[in-house]
Amino acid sequence: MGPMQVPADALYGASTARAVQNFPIARRPLPGELIHAFGHLKAACAQANLELGKLPPDIADVIRSASDEVARGMHDAHFPVDVYQTGSGTSTNMNANEVIAQLAYRKSGKSVHPNDHVNMGQSSNDTFPTAMQIAAAMVLQRELIPTLENLEQKLNTLSRDWDRIVKVGRTHLMDATPIRMGQVFSGYADAASKMIEKAKMARQEMLENLAIGGTAVGTGINTHPDFAKRVCRILTERLLHDAAPLEFQEAENHPHAQATRDNFVVAHGHLRMIAIGLTKIANDIRLLASGPRCGIGELILPAIQPGSSIMPGKENPVICESVIQVSCRVIGNDTTIATADLGGIGSVFELNVAMPVIIDTFLESAHLLTRVIRVFIEKLLTGLRVNEKRCSELVEQNLMNITALAPVIGYDQAAAIAKKALTEGKTIRQIVRELDLLDEQTLNKRLNYDAMTRPRTE
Repeated sequence: MGPMQVPADALYGASTARAVQNFPIARRPLPGELIHAFGHLKAACAQANLELGKLPPDIADVIRSASDEVARGMHDAHFPVDVYQTGSGTSTNMNANEVIAQLAYRKSGKSVHPNDHVNMGQSSNDTFPTAMQIAAAMVLQRELIPTLENLEQKLNTLSRDWDRIVKVGRTHLMDATPIRMGQVFSGYADAASKMIEKAKMARQEMLENLAIGGTAVGTGINTHPDFAKRVCRILTERLLHDAAPLEFQEAENHPHAQATRDNFVVAHGHLRMIAIGLTKIANDIRLLASGPRCGIGELILPAIQPGSSIMPGKENPVICESVIQVSCRVIGNDTTIATADLGGIGSVFELNVAMPVIIDTFLESAHLLTRVIRVFIEKLLTGLRVNEKRCSELVEQNLMNITALAPVIGYDQAAAIAKKALTEGKTIRQIVRELDLLDEQTLNKRLNYDAMTRPRTE
């Protein structure tokens, strides 16, 4: 395509420079995790080609050494290609080939060709989707899953610490029978446990069906038939050696692995569910902490910043709001990924051509969830307190305490007592005493609020 000017200090070559000129769109490159994944992948490919007798040892060794530097993030500045580039990610694959070839040359003085050597037995059409899965798997494995485990642990701790505190239950936003604060938070902890399961399912989607070995259209042209299996084995040894029984697996059907990115739709669907689950916890907490005097006020949020520029002393549930906003973004990202996988838009014949936006969006969701959960733990849950006095006052005022008396006095009379208590502004206990419906021992036994939260048969 004619001569191309390349910055004198750049490690990349003409293909990358041309792509930089062609795509000044987002004006930011793809995430570093994807570039590092390319480093791991190119090192594994060089090792596999060495084992198969396709690359001489001296060339393979220097490619692996250069690729390792890319994998460690030492040369991220030399990967400038925009997110919104060719849909196959060809520009980024060639960027990796050129940088690694140049590094290899500088290390050894040997002529290392970006296509013939670094890209041997590969195509952008199988390396980019493979690097996508490597990057996503590593972010889930190293960041999101451990963070969710910390969330579950923290919620379980609060559940145990607050298990003796009885509060008003609420259904339909209306008063219901009592529940222990520990039970409420045990529900949140169980939700976090389910989030961990979903993150692990997302990770599994990323470990399976690697496209490497399919080359151009999934037929494997110009590559050794054992190449893909060896690459998967080497990647597992490099990245998952301490996480048995996890392992990267070659695609069962290469044409399908390259024609769609269905696995990202499924995996991000799990992230979407995590986001939805987080909104439930964050919103419940901000409502339970509403007030401090004119709301529910059963929880007390840690004070971390002023809440108003005009109302002195105001404090707002800002961390909860941050969680909810992140969840909105993740849910929107889910639509982006699903759309990018649609037939006729991203998935067309033998290749998905919207892969860069898919991986950029997926990694954004995983990072946002990880970071906001960390903030949620550190700046909210760690300093969260229960207003026990408020809980006790509300429980005594709760008209639905009458439910515990219904088996003794009947549903109709219990309903009448509840209405009378509401009309007269009195408690259930006061009305029952005034009407002399039960002796004090029976009344106190029935209106034992802690006992109401524990299953019993009579």
